[in-house]
Amino acid sequence: MRSIDYFDRGALLYPSRTAVIDGEKRSSFEEVRELTLRIASAMRAKGLARQQAVALYSPNCADVLVVLLSIWRAEGVWTPVNTRNAVDANAAYLDYTHCKWLFYHSSLAADVAALKAKTPSLTHFVCIDRSNEGDPSLVEFVGDAKAEDWRDDFATANGNPDDIVGIFPTGGTTGPSKGVVVVNSGWGTMIETAQGAWDGRTDDPVCLTVAPITHAAGPVALASMSFGATQVILPGFDPENILRTIEARKVTHMFLPPTALYGLLDCPALGRYDTSSLRLFLLAGSPVAPERLKRAVEVFGPCMGQSYGQVECPMIATWLPPEVVAAAAAGDHPERLASCGRPTRSVKIGILDDDGNELGVGEVGEICARGALVSKEYFEKPEATEEIRRFNWHHTGDVGRRDEHGYIYIVDRKKDMVVTGGFNVFSAEVESAVMELAEVRECAVIGVPDQKWGEAVKAIVVLADGAALGEEDIIAHAKARLGGVKAPKSVDFVGAIPRTAVGKVDKKTLRAPYWAGAGRSVN
Repeated sequence: MRSIDYFDRGALLYPSRTAVIDGEKRSSFEEVRELTLRIASAMRAKGLARQQAVALYSPNCADVLVVLLSIWRAEGVWTPVNTRNAVDANAAYLDYTHCKWLFYHSSLAADVAALKAKTPSLTHFVCIDRSNEGDPSLVEFVGDAKAEDWRDDFATANGNPDDIVGIFPTGGTTGPSKGVVVVNSGWGTMIETAQGAWDGRTDDPVCLTVAPITHAAGPVALASMSFGATQVILPGFDPENILRTIEARKVTHMFLPPTALYGLLDCPALGRYDTSSLRLFLLAGSPVAPERLKRAVEVFGPCMGQSYGQVECPMIATWLPPEVVAAAAAGDHPERLASCGRPTRSVKIGILDDDGNELGVGEVGEICARGALVSKEYFEKPEATEEIRRFNWHHTGDVGRRDEHGYIYIVDRKKDMVVTGGFNVFSAEVESAVMELAEVRECAVIGVPDQKWGEAVKAIVVLADGAALGEEDIIAHAKARLGGVKAPKSVDFVGAIPRTAVGKVDKKTLRAPYWAGAGRSVN
């Protein structure tokens, strides 16, 4: 099916059920459906071409979710923009994907002004919450467009399997990252696999949407709306407000990256609020510290589940269900707290050596995938697509092993990348920014264990002879160039950076002291 068809399934089955709660604002499934029809009609009338790229740039609010659904209804291509990125990074990505439309929130008006100057491909702008500098508000943009004006002229009987749903940046926080082309066939596979894992746990599902809708929370919302889940939207991560909202709204489903879970577990208000309504607390985006996962079961009950995937093979390539997590926390195969689960029904997972041979139980190699869940290609980058599809498998860049029961364990990462707070940060970009400083002779960037972020970006720096530069100077420069997510959290100054026999920076040696005793080199 097409992306919008999954929302329409929920609207057909539960038209009068509340679809979205944002503060005091409530909208039913039927009301949201009608509004998406009106917005899609306005987009078509004002020049949106079929399969044209459309970006969303906004903090969480009900209208952002509605506009996202409308983009899919209008046969547009969603181009995510991360609000935590530096403007230059977002401009580079939007220009690379030839994006023409931008829906944004007025709180980001200053950034949008810069985007307009830096992104020549952008030609259409809508300010979601109010008019701004000549750009219409969403209400003004829709005007008198009617739901019945929409004509679904391009739907096909087999659900448009090759139409593009979105072009998603590989890193989520990287400007020059590759765009992953996701089509309906793969997206639908993800939604249906997720629905199979998450549905049926309650007759009245309520999903708390607190992670960015313009990132992973968007597809989670769509998947849960397909089985009629009400979306309770919060503007951002506030641990006590999340706990308060779980109690007040009787939240049953929730998605957060592991770093946010750690924030909840460390919240002083933990225990003051009733969270017993939770039936599924989904963790995704990076590996979970086993001791923290066990603690989460003790606090929130047998609702903790974990999935593994990446943009190129999204969300739910493997699944560790709450029942298995709860059993492991109670002492039945406790090692499974360190697993990302078993392959889902939508994908074949292989552990491959460097020659493309599948390895046996317990052998360590690259985690590779094959199946409908795997995305189509990298946008306008055939060489990169070919490289990542060697031996007719999709190569994740993660290193792992399979046990005798089929559970997958991630132990390291082939890609030179740091996963921090659920976002991917490519070391080369940070190194390049730091090396712009004249005082820096060499720089190597690695990920190190961190209680809050899972992994924190660390820069290892060699200064030029006679140079004087402090940690705070390097961090401030990187933050200005790349944004807060990608900037190093810390800097170590060394006399020399270790290298391999062929002269490459030896990241393995650099990382070893920080990961000693951890049992794995990811967190």
